[in-house]
Amino acid sequence: MDPVLHHTLPEARWMDPRLARLPGMLPVAPGDWLRVDEAFAGQMSLRDALIADRRDAVIALTDAGRPAADELMDRVLAEVAGMPGYAVAAEAVTRPDGVTVPLDRADPLGTAGRLVQCDLCLLERPEGGAEHVLTGAVLCFPASWTLAEKIGRPLLRIHAPVADYDADLAARVQRLFDAIRPETPLWRMNALAYADPSLHQPRREGEARAPGPRPFLRSERQCLVRLPRSGAVVFSIHTYVLPIASLPEPARQRFLAQGQDA
Repeated sequence: MDPVLHHTLPEARWMDPRLARLPGMLPVAPGDWLRVDEAFAGQMSLRDALIADRRDAVIALTDAGRPAADELMDRVLAEVAGMPGYAVAAEAVTRPDGVTVPLDRADPLGTAGRLVQCDLCLLERPEGGAEHVLTGAVLCFPASWTLAEKIGRPLLRIHAPVADYDADLAARVQRLFDAIRPETPLWRMNALAYADPSLHQPRREGEARAPGPRPFLRSERQCLVRLPRSGAVVFSIHTYVLPIASLPEPARQRFLAQGQDA
């Protein structure tokens, strides 16, 4: 299958000083949580196939996460109802690519994952717990991690392989999660150089990416959205992949100068 590539990157984290210091969050503009872009049809076709054929690898839900998953499906339906190209009916939704998705209330994450381009992770802070825990996710486009190793884990354990995610950053992220209000979602971007443009790239902890040239930019627009009923935080991931050579010259030069991981 040919890779699903974007033509442009709407935001370049390394060119915006507001996003430079981790975790580098900004408010989401009204109506700009979920996006439809030029890669929609290709990404959604791949999402449909992964959910149908590799469900155990891309969807996980704990018993504790079920109420939040139901609320997430409701929230996604409410969002897409106001987006161009979607047609929402009582029993199904037709997407901008013309595909009709049945609304299966018994499968809230699988249904939501077939409606939007972004992956959707649910994080909840259990009563008496010190950190938010990953209680559910539809993760079709992992960037070098696996859902099986992260489900049911708290934030600090989830980020154990990330060198920059030390105790200080963990404390700042946890304060951020605690402070998010339903009416004020937040977003950030990351950027990594990859050899392989494939969207579905799971890797177990300790498994390194292959050495060699990395001509592709993989950038995630990550949003944090509080669900008001359950209190869960939705961590959504909209993935962009494009050749580094296609970046505007100032952005390309600065990205390469920073060691290809911005």
